[in-house]
Amino acid sequence: MTISVVIPAYNESARLPETLRKIAEYAPHCPRRIVEVIVVDDGSGDETANVASSAPVALQVRTISYSRNSGKGYAVRRGVIEARGELVLISDADLSTPISEVAKLLEALETHDIAIGSRFDRALIKRRQAWLRERVGRVGNHLMRAITGMPFRDTQCGFKLLRADRAREIFRVAVIDRFAWDVELLLLAGLHGCSIAEVPVLWFNAEGSRVNVLRDAPKVLWDIGRLRLRYGSFRDVTR
Repeated sequence: MTISVVIPAYNESARLPETLRKIAEYAPHCPRRIVEVIVVDDGSGDETANVASSAPVALQVRTISYSRNSGKGYAVRRGVIEARGELVLISDADLSTPISEVAKLLEALETHDIAIGSRFDRALIKRRQAWLRERVGRVGNHLMRAITGMPFRDTQCGFKLLRADRAREIFRVAVIDRFAWDVELLLLAGLHGCSIAEVPVLWFNAEGSRVNVLRDAPKVLWDIGRLRLRYGSFRDVTR
């Protein structure tokens, strides 16, 4: 089966060349053929679109670009819906999870519809976040699980592999444009009867995150509350 790699990008002109180079180097060794990389330029104010379009790599790189910053969830949704591969890998622009970890997700996808990378195995975190960011993330995950009834220990890792047909079903009805898009993805996956595997992956913290934990954490929790009202508990939708 073929893979489309979807990379949401906001002001990522500095990191994209190295990211695309690493994907191109790994592509010949990937267990499935990577047919394209889709960089979704989410209203960047830098040269993200130009850098992606002119990347000198042996890959088909497509750029989707629009002028207004609309949020990571919106960017992921645009990229997934337009993907041509039979599988869709969603990856952060900084490759905090090395591209080679897709092999683990591919193995999980032999028996599941969706495989999500996870940082719950602390031994696989090779470069940690700052203490405050890590602590807020843990507390947020506990609150998310309590509100939604989800069993997953890490929904926010930016490395997810989906069967493209199931992914399009989900993202065509998704509504969250910003940071809680991962939670909506999993709730909708449950509603659509998808099986989900949580797979521990290597992870290296990359400096320069666009998320401000003190500013954005309340917004994420607000959106998670909206999702619970909209879809109900994960335990209910998967019963």
